[in-house]
Formats: sequence, structure tokens, C-alpha cells
Amino acid sequence: MSALATQVISTERLDLLPLHVEHAEEMAAVLADPALHTFIGGAPDTPQALRSRYQRMTAGSPDPAVSWLNWVILLRETSCLTGTVQATVGFSGRDRIAEIAWVVGAPWQGRGIATEAARGLVDWLSRQEVHAVIAHIHPEHRASAAVATAAGLEPTDAWHEGEIRWHRSIGRASCCST
Repeated sequence: MSALATQVISTERLDLLPLHVEHAEEMAAVLADPALHTFIGGAPDTPQALRSRYQRMTAGSPDPAVSWLNWVILLRETSCLTGTVQATVGFSGRDRIAEIAWVVGAPWQGRGIATEAARGLVDWLSRQEVHAVIAHIHPEHRASAAVATAAGLEPTDAWHEGEIRWHRSIGRASCCST
């Protein structure tokens, strides 16, 4: 199976656009609220630091069996970026699995944007020969748990670095249900 590449993903209100280094300045403002780091740690990046991170991310994984897929979320109604979604796709045995994550800037939270973006991403992954989707969510992060549930993921008994592993099979039987 070949490596995956990002493509534009359109949903009812959103366009998930492949990440480019040029998005760094606008995204630094979108992600500037320190509260976004409550569950993941760290602090907001400066535009320069985000540009460097985006350069590394868009260069791709050094492992040819792993695809780093990153999008910015464009709210078409206002033509502004509101957050990001990402998937790291690799193999577990013969099954292709995707670990996904999302973040929406504070001014756009509570509008269903993360849910719509995550659903769009999972739907797209299901057409890419991906067999399972996982996410790791802090046990107290109710908003992310709601997004994962809406995208069809379910919590498992497995933990990873203090977070609960959520899982959804989207293809043939997968190895990663726990």
C-alpha cells in the first residue's frame, strides 16, 4: 500500500485544506489561547515557531511506512481558519491505522466545528484503506470525548500517557480494539 497524501476535504460548512507553511501566521493567532493547552501541555507557539513546526510536518515522516497528514480547518462562511485536524497513518500488522487529533481555536468552539471536521476526516480515512481510527483523549476533556463519540469512536480500557485510547473500526477487522 502506498503512502497517503492530504487532499481537500469538504463538509457542509468546512474545507479541510492541506497544511502549508504559509498558514503559520494565521494559525498562530487561532491557537494563541493558553487554555487550548490545558490537557495537552505546553504553550502557544509564536508564528516563527509554528512556521518551523509546519516545515517539519509538511516535509513528511522520515519513516516511509508512516504518513503524516495535516489540515487546517477553513470555515467557508467567514473565510477564516479555525483550527486543525491531523492523522498519523501507519501499520499494525497488516492493518492500516490512523491516529487522529483535532484542535479548534477558542473563538470558534461550541459551534460543532471540531465535530464536523473530525467526521469529515474519519469519512475520508474510510475511503483510504484505513482499517481503524484511534484517538487519545484526556479523561477530563469532555468536549474532545464528545467529538470522538460523534465521529464514531468509542473509549477502550487502554491508556496511553495518561489519556484514554478511543477506537473505531472502519474497515476489515482490526488488531487495535484495545
